[in-house]
Amino acid sequence: MGFNFTVMTADIDERAIRRENPEDLVMALAEAKAEAITSKIANLKAGEISSEPLLLITADQVVVHEGVIREKPSSEEEARLFIKGYSRAPACTVGSVMVTNLKTGLKKGGWDKAEVYFHPIPDDVIESLIKEGTVFKVAGGLLVEHPLTSPLVEAMVGSIDSVMGLPKDLTRALINEVL
Repeated sequence: MGFNFTVMTADIDERAIRRENPEDLVMALAEAKAEAITSKIANLKAGEISSEPLLLITADQVVVHEGVIREKPSSEEEARLFIKGYSRAPACTVGSVMVTNLKTGLKKGGWDKAEVYFHPIPDDVIESLIKEGTVFKVAGGLLVEHPLTSPLVEAMVGSIDSVMGLPKDLTRALINEVL
């Protein structure tokens, strides 16, 4: 997106934050991440902050499948169940973005959705993905860009950047709102 950035972790217990509605959940998680990181950097002296705008961007994502919110799989069995299910019904990603202007305190947030439809995912592909381990680091174990799964994507409704967790159009719009 053409920005200079520094990556920081929020170090929050995401599983301690619960909401019934996926849109509310991802917004609450992005807000909690923003609060945690803002607290971390609150010790910066005013002289250490440049005259340029300083923005904090936090995000979160879940996958909704057959009406159930899915976060990162916590076991091989759960990952297997998640991935196998995407052959039956589409995966809907729900992702949030929160942009905070650290100079003014102005915050704006929003969410975006996308759907991914898969052809049947063979068991050997599922087992390879589990063995590799990346599925445990992403919401719903959903990897549309992986060389083993990308040929199995039948259709996508929404943008690839939304599916991957940071919807660019939404992020740009929120940045413009806080500047």
